[in-house]
Amino acid sequence: DTIRLRREVGMVFQKSNPFPMSIYENVAYGLKLAGVRNRGILDEAVEESLRHAALWDEVKDRLHASANGLSGGQQQRLCIARSTAGVQKLYLGRDDADMIRGKRILLMDEPCSALDPIATVRVEELMHRLKDKFTIIVVTHNMQQATRVSDLTGFFMLGRLVEFDATEKIFSNPSLKETEDYITGRFS
Repeated sequence: DTIRLRREVGMVFQKSNPFPMSIYENVAYGLKLAGVRNRGILDEAVEESLRHAALWDEVKDRLHASANGLSGGQQQRLCIARSTAGVQKLYLGRDDADMIRGKRILLMDEPCSALDPIATVRVEELMHRLKDKFTIIVVTHNMQQATRVSDLTGFFMLGRLVEFDATEKIFSNPSLKETEDYITGRFS
């Protein structure tokens, strides 16, 4: 069911893609699509998501300003907040057991490639904080970043999975020569 899949998988692209609306509306967008209309629930979800994205303190006084006015690193963290909004179970009413289940998988395609080192550190710290709530799959060509943010690593070459193992093993003692050649900068 593609609709169910879209509700459970968030995507953060290499180039940040904030919607042409306010910071608040960017984060609340998915929840509103899911039918949430309660302003208190939306406010709570927006704040929580922006806090998880380490962005709340930077934008809390300008939530209704255009998201396009944010820096590149802030826009990327906003897109992460938008992708993770609703991760907590949000109750639609005091006595109502209906809940919105948030994303369970977060896909990130080179999320730091266009960011400065400070913004990169913030996004990597965010990945560490979110990994208890999400399965995060990151595509990166930055091997140092892969060692910092991942528990498991898959090495792909020419469209095929060459090796998959614990990150520490892949980078310190890979099982296959092809993987070792890539990691050490030699190609066979």
